[in-house]
Amino acid sequence: MSWGEWEKLKSDAVERHSSQMRLNGLDGNGGTGTGSGDLVVNRDDLGAIGHEAYLLYSRLSRDGDHARPSTFDASLALTNGNFTSGSELLKVHDRWNSQLRTLLNACARISNHLDYSKSTHAKDDADIEGRLLSTSKIDEYFK
Repeated sequence: MSWGEWEKLKSDAVERHSSQMRLNGLDGNGGTGTGSGDLVVNRDDLGAIGHEAYLLYSRLSRDGDHARPSTFDASLALTNGNFTSGSELLKVHDRWNSQLRTLLNACARISNHLDYSKSTHAKDDADIEGRLLSTSKIDEYFK
């Protein structure tokens, strides 16, 4: 390749540069810090679900345990009185506690997972934007 051919290829690349597809922004300013990219982390519907899961968790942890002490006491009294229903009531008591813990854990996981997902996606977006901006520096060498 001659020097003239090389210079012609460089000038053609500069002319094409203005019409190339941009991957790092939509608004023409390179996508730096404007938040106008395709990936969006702020999802109100997911935030609302996470908030409702937190509210349900709070209410269940407070209100879901009201009957436990009296149910346990009643099962002991019935068992001590030689009633077979005492042991069955204790099974109901234990089953309720198990199901309540399962539901509380599920609510906590939903709320925590949505918070974690939102934060992780925000970090991923920032990382992707940083990588795209750093690779776009290659274009500076063709000017």
